[in-house]
Amino acid sequence: MMRRERWHPPSFDKDGKGHPNTYDKADIRAIQSLVVYAATGGDPPSAQEVKRALDWIIEKACMTYDEPFEAGRPDVRDYLLGRRAVGLAIVKLMKLKPEKLDHD
Repeated sequence: MMRRERWHPPSFDKDGKGHPNTYDKADIRAIQSLVVYAATGGDPPSAQEVKRALDWIIEKACMTYDEPFEAGRPDVRDYLLGRRAVGLAIVKLMKLKPEKLDHD
């Protein structure tokens, strides 16, 4: 049996592609407002906070609309494609019409 090495996130170049996401205080507040609402059922987040949180998740955390190709770097490409797949799944669910599904 072949022994597999433990997986580690790929190392990235100085261009910053795939590095930890950028965020500011408004992004933090928006994400936290969703978490607090889900946990406590208190005041719902504003429409602006929900939009900002979803935009940050889809565009920054998942890098959904970024080009994942890295010449000669299949580990980086695969890592970025994994992130992108999450963003695409979220976008798909945002656009689906629940009443058109055959099951619950």
